[in-house]
Amino acid sequence: MISIINYGLGNLGSILNILKYIGVEAMIIQTPDEILKADKLILPGVGHFDTGMKQLDERGLKDAVLCRVLNDKVPILGICLGMQLLTNSSEEGSLSGLSLINAETLRFPKNNGLKVPHMGWNLVKPSVNSSLLKNITEDYKFYFVHSYYVNAHNPENAILKTFYGFEFDSAIQNGNIYGVQFHPEKSHKFGMQLLRNFAAL
Repeated sequence: MISIINYGLGNLGSILNILKYIGVEAMIIQTPDEILKADKLILPGVGHFDTGMKQLDERGLKDAVLCRVLNDKVPILGICLGMQLLTNSSEEGSLSGLSLINAETLRFPKNNGLKVPHMGWNLVKPSVNSSLLKNITEDYKFYFVHSYYVNAHNPENAILKTFYGFEFDSAIQNGNIYGVQFHPEKSHKFGMQLLRNFAAL
């Protein structure tokens, strides 16, 4: 069973529907007690970094997530803003992140001719072996919508790379902790494969 965390931000219905479509049991949860009983967690998110951290903290979800993920080693997958919240901090705000992966969230530069946000389909390139990437190759495309990107401090934590003016980390991992910048729930067969891999962990 995969539990999708509702903290007031995120595309919960689409994630739930795609998981059910591929035959994976899933539900939406919103209390600390539910997190502490979860087998696997998805942290979605669309919006502002500081708003996300405030919502997790004010609802009592932050400590429950840290306990379940760090102490009990339950797998967690952060999606889009959810991935950024796994890092130490973001240039989008002033609050500290969950610091589950040693990484920073940075804004795409405005002076290199790139359109920001980075929006649409883009290729990914596996850079580190990971169970999350089973059968995912360099011809796999995912759907992105983001103005900020993640830079992992340790190369072994960056499992997928994507090029948009420069190469950035589009998926990260630290043990049982995973994050993807793209939206697997909007990425058709490519996203379904990744979600199947997460469900099989």
